[in-house]
Amino acid sequence: MILSMRKGNGLPIKYIFLTTACFAIASIGLYGMMTLSSNSAQSGEDQPPSSQIELSGLQMTTDEFQNKFNGAVGKYRLNGLSITRLAIQDSSEQGSGAFEYIFNDELRLVGLLNADQSIQEISLFATGDPRQPTGGILLTAIATLILTTHSEYTYNDAQDVIQDIGLLDRDVNQLDFDGATVRNGLEYRFSIQDNNHSTFKITVAE
Repeated sequence: MILSMRKGNGLPIKYIFLTTACFAIASIGLYGMMTLSSNSAQSGEDQPPSSQIELSGLQMTTDEFQNKFNGAVGKYRLNGLSITRLAIQDSSEQGSGAFEYIFNDELRLVGLLNADQSIQEISLFATGDPRQPTGGILLTAIATLILTTHSEYTYNDAQDVIQDIGLLDRDVNQLDFDGATVRNGLEYRFSIQDNNHSTFKITVAE
């Protein structure tokens, strides 16, 4: 069309139709791209940040916890650790509660619940000489809890967490041992209050 204008020739009708059609198609395409970009940006705003997704790792019900715990026990054949039934204690005054499971006379599991009955934190309380935790059921229970709160972890990953806490490369035979590590928004902490009492706790990291 431009060449025809420069030569002073008349514009054929087909050139005018083609030009108009191309302009219309380009306008529609530009509008579609702008709409798609706007929807993508809005969709990204609606999604929670990755850090918030990671923090939901401990948000499970007691039934979900028991199923995941027993699943890890069965998968890795951790004999003697299966949970048969959690003892739930409701607290009507605070709108929350707690649960407990006794593995044996020396090992007890306790959990605190939020108002919506999801798990807030989990603790293991052990009695006995903590000088060699790798030789008893305590370390196995700790590994199982780590696997329960991270379904994508393997047993080797659980051992890495225990290593980061300091249980595998430090002398834990001391009065005030306190080691912790944070993985995906959860804090894992092992402490010794005295020579005969140990605690392993899982909480949401601040």
